[in-house]
Order: sequence, then structure tokens, then C-alpha cells
Amino acid sequence: MTPVKILAPGLYIVATPIGNLGDLTMRGRDILATADAIACEDTRVTGKLLSAFGLKRPLIAYNDHNADKLRPKLMEMIAGGQVVALVSDAGTPLISDPGYKLVRDCVAAGLTVTTAPGASAVLAALVLAGLPTDRFLFAGFLPPKSAARRVALGELTAVPASLVFYESGPRLAASLADMADMLGDREAAVARELTKLFEEVRRGTLDSLAAHYGEAGGPKGEIVVVIGPPLARETAAADLDAALRRALSGNSTRDAAALVAGETGLPRKQVYARALALAQEIKTGDASD
Repeated sequence: MTPVKILAPGLYIVATPIGNLGDLTMRGRDILATADAIACEDTRVTGKLLSAFGLKRPLIAYNDHNADKLRPKLMEMIAGGQVVALVSDAGTPLISDPGYKLVRDCVAAGLTVTTAPGASAVLAALVLAGLPTDRFLFAGFLPPKSAARRVALGELTAVPASLVFYESGPRLAASLADMADMLGDREAAVARELTKLFEEVRRGTLDSLAAHYGEAGGPKGEIVVVIGPPLARETAAADLDAALRRALSGNSTRDAAALVAGETGLPRKQVYARALALAQEIKTGDASD
């Protein structure tokens, strides 16, 4: 067996598997095998990972609840010449996981910080989605309540990039419906159980995905939603008004807005607001005749 290289003192950010144990890199394994301590979210989860590779090292629970108290201790260990590895329960630390403050403070203190990159649910979902990857924004978890979620999505409407979110099974259908409402009926993908036995990537429009999960129920497992960037085809204001006037001639304001939003791919909120204004103009014009 190749001897493990002796590591210099510092903080080592180690990516761990998101499902398939084979995705732990050789370098990551070597760091975990020799670290003086491993800071982790849940000692039980990391303990199982180490056991799977025949490793046994001191574990320190480091999470949102105790980070402020333990951060100085970890930095003191590193300053004293020790190797501290930082891991999350699964995937790359700091991506929707605790840890960035430890990195920030270690850098400010002049301590060595490096990483053994590896598995990441965000990147795995992005490369499987079949959507543009040249520019993307990871936005973590959206708010659980629809009103706050819609506000958050409204802030991302014009971002010229693919959008990536984490989501839970019970909220998935409602979140997809809000995404369609606020962002337009864009192409999207729902990825779950990545690298595991029941890995699934379902692709379609936001509307079709919302309808599917609304009927099928929330899926189990870790879920990542990837949404394509805004449609390249822009609808001029005059074209939008013309389409809305045609739709309003035989439909309610809400139905007309839904029809035109579906045709153009524009956010429903934007189309509905313009439909209300046009409906009022039409009503006022009819009253003056």
C-alpha cells in the first residue's frame, strides 16, 4: 500500500460522497486517514463513512448550533501544528452547509486552508440536466412559504443564467408551480438520489413538472432543481399587448394572461399585470363610446 504523505498543518476541506462511496477521492481518503481531527456536521454520519473505509479518527461535531463556540478551538489546533479536516454529511462542505466562517477566520489569521474537491450535488445535477452550463447561479433552498418564495424568485427573474436550487419532496410541486408563475414556463430538470441506486432525472417544462409531482406526490431523497435561463426570444411590448388583446376578447383577464404567458414563456405575474391594465383600458374605452 502506498504510504500516506505527511500533511502540513492546516484546514483541509474534504468533499465526501453524496451517495456512491466510490466517489470519495484517493486524496480525500488520505486526508481523512491522517487528520488529527475531523470536524463534521454529524459524528454518526461521518463515523459510518470512516468505518466503510476502515478508518478511525477523532471526530468533532461542528454545526450551526455550536460553530461560534468551537471555531476558536479548531483554529487553535491548526495554529498549534495540527491537521483539521472539515467535512459535511454529504458532498462539498460550505455548499448550503456550515463552514464558511471557519474558512474566513482561518484565512484572516494566516492559517493554511486547502481543499480536496470531489462530489457535489449541485454540479452533478447541473451536468445531467441537459440545460446551459456556461453560466449558472446556485440559490440554495428557497423559503418554505409560498409568499416569501415568490418574492425570492422574483429577484431572480432576470438573471441570465441557469438557476439551481435544493428542495424537499413535500414542497416540490408547490415550489415548481411558483417557479413557473414567477419565472415563466422554462425548461427545467428535477434530479434526485444522485449517484445512488434509484438515481432519477426528470426533464420538462416547469408547468409539466409541477403537474407531474402534484399528481405523483413528493419524491423521496435529496432533490436538486435546475432551471434554464430566460428565453432568448424577447416579446416586444407591442407584441405582448396585441396577444393579450386577442386573448381578452374571449377570456377572463386571468385566463387570457395564462394563455399568453404559456405562448410567450414570459413570467405570469408580468403578463397578468399587463393584462389587468389593458382590460381596464378596454373597459374605459367601451364606456366612453
